[in-house]
Amino acid sequence: MTSEKITVQSLYTVTDEELMLMSSQNPELRFERNANGTLETIPPTGGISGNREIKAGAYLLNWVESQDLGEVFSSSTGFRLANMAVRCLRQATSCLRLMLLL
Repeated sequence: MTSEKITVQSLYTVTDEELMLMSSQNPELRFERNANGTLETIPPTGGISGNREIKAGAYLLNWVESQDLGEVFSSSTGFRLANMAVRCLRQATSCLRLMLLL
């Protein structure tokens, strides 16, 4: 399995619907769209990282629900930012991992 990030400059801005369709037709890939319309595919995590991620997510979910603090999302959830980019939470997940290690 290759773990290279692929960037594709689109000839036009891909709509939210097209991005969702592309993602559903290619479940083995994760797509993100930058503010300038550039598409990126993000490779899947490896086994060790995936295991750590799910454990951290479980701890976080249990804590948030026990304190009635709100919602928890997986690192693969896409969010549309103010600049129209669609990004996943992998940066936030990395921060969470660091906080759990401290």
